[in-house]
Amino acid sequence: MSSEYRVIVVGCGGPGSAALYWAARAAGGRSGAVLGLEAGRAGTRPDRTLVLSPTQPLDVHAALAPGALETWRDVERVSGQTLVAPTGELVVAEAGRGGEAVLDGYRAVAARHGTPVEELDARALHARWPQIRVTGGERALHQRGAGVVDAGRAAAVHRALARGRGAEVREDTPVRAVRPRRDHVEVVTDDAVHRADQVVVTADAVAAGLLADVGRPLPLVTRHEQVTRYATANLLDHSPGPFPVVRWHGAEDLVGFPVHGAVATTLDQELDGEPSFEADALLRKRREEFLEEHLPGFGGPELSSTTCATTIAPDRHLVVDTVPEAPAVHVAVGTGHGGAYASLLGRVLAEFATAGRSRFPVDTFSLDRPALLDADFERRFGF
Repeated sequence: MSSEYRVIVVGCGGPGSAALYWAARAAGGRSGAVLGLEAGRAGTRPDRTLVLSPTQPLDVHAALAPGALETWRDVERVSGQTLVAPTGELVVAEAGRGGEAVLDGYRAVAARHGTPVEELDARALHARWPQIRVTGGERALHQRGAGVVDAGRAAAVHRALARGRGAEVREDTPVRAVRPRRDHVEVVTDDAVHRADQVVVTADAVAAGLLADVGRPLPLVTRHEQVTRYATANLLDHSPGPFPVVRWHGAEDLVGFPVHGAVATTLDQELDGEPSFEADALLRKRREEFLEEHLPGFGGPELSSTTCATTIAPDRHLVVDTVPEAPAVHVAVGTGHGGAYASLLGRVLAEFATAGRSRFPVDTFSLDRPALLDADFERRFGF
């Protein structure tokens, strides 16, 4: 059995669902032009709350923020759904732990991108947000324009919009191979070989296998984050508006999110190395100590604690590019790390597939950068 499409999207998570919508929109709503293939059930991944902020430690992410917000607003306009909740973002650095260097990095990027930030000492910080306890040596930067995105809700909105524009989504349909041919691309599933003019691959494993098949293996690494949700009793004090996204740099590097999506606060912590039972017990104890000292009303009964793994390049950037050896195939790898940019990344991939290029600044994520060409990059550069 075979069928033919203008664009096939492999993987219907965040960026994949967005690519499906933007490709269907570019196709003018023509039924049968765009197909999305998802290995499992779409929408069954754990929901994540993600921060979208122009305050970034890296220029490449700061450069994407305006386009990401523009894209989210466009999707909100056509769907009637609110996807980005304004919160503001507070970057807090403890004294004597390299905190000033951390803030210097944020300041420099903000200055280069014309992003206004407000400086606060410990007293001013606590006066504005009494929910946050300080010891007296902290300093902070506040940026008003940040917001949070519910990743699962955003992906569902994209899929609904895509179906409304004539796209088809097939669930429980794992892709076994992607085969570039002279004038088309074959996408092989268990019951069919689909032909497409263009293919977008956002499933990391499929993308990595495809690239290996065309002689371009990716030296990928895996990062782990512990995502813990608490049933706080202090909803008003920790809702978007009264409570910002808090990035805390000190003895612990943590990100605290206000109540959004689930009726819970969320605390993210990046893990060093592989998760284990012993490490999890130690981290839980340290999280509890941190909350007791600095965010006493944030916690509550623990609703869930999930280890999220993200596959990413050794330089910790995404891969978003057209495959040089297969110009009709466009890949995104590691996009779980950039989920707050999901609609923009999907839009970029759809533009690659339908227009041959994108106006958004994604050259840093190309397949031809040193981190992907040098197999020893991570060790030599200390990432």
